[in-house]
Amino acid sequence: MEPLSRSERAALCNSALEAGESAPTLCGGWDVKDLVVHLLVRERHPVGAVGIVVPPLAGLTERTSRRLARQDFTALVERVRGGPPLWSPTSVPALDRAVNSLEFLVHHEDVRRAQPGWEPRELAEAEQRAVWRSLAVAGKGLVRAAGVPVELRWPGAARDGDARTTTLRAGQDPVVVTGEPVELALLLFGRDQHRGLRFDGPPEGVRRLRGSDLGF
Repeated sequence: MEPLSRSERAALCNSALEAGESAPTLCGGWDVKDLVVHLLVRERHPVGAVGIVVPPLAGLTERTSRRLARQDFTALVERVRGGPPLWSPTSVPALDRAVNSLEFLVHHEDVRRAQPGWEPRELAEAEQRAVWRSLAVAGKGLVRAAGVPVELRWPGAARDGDARTTTLRAGQDPVVVTGEPVELALLLFGRDQHRGLRFDGPPEGVRRLRGSDLGF
């Protein structure tokens, strides 16, 4: 199977071209072109990318983004499709999978689910397992803002020998969120456009989890 990071990168690019550069996304006030520019800054412009994680240096990101935004939309999308440059750490396949699998999955859904009439996709079983395993690692940081014990549950995990439940934050009386891996990923990245999730546990814990600014 093609790695999820690569298949979602290609699918995101296809959806971006189909939606068009001025179409909305789930990323605040960004349109599709803004999102594509963000991906390029993050992956190909290390100086500009510093401001993504260091707010006082956000001006570097803004300047780089403005420069890229003046370029042709289709050309920008194809640059994303081409993958990371050879000097990038994510050109190493293992790092690409670790860093980009959830990034491109969620941003692909940011494009899809901002359009009228969207429906959840059916991912292949192997793709769902890849999302589930990524959440078990990245999810611990994603729920930190909630400050409550959290467990994820995917009933389908047991079919392939994976753990049915993964603990993101240990503690008594956890909030247990049950659903499909993609929907769980969208929740943990702070998106409201998820479907079919069930929240069990102390009502106050559920309220805090659902009301928190989740994500990195």
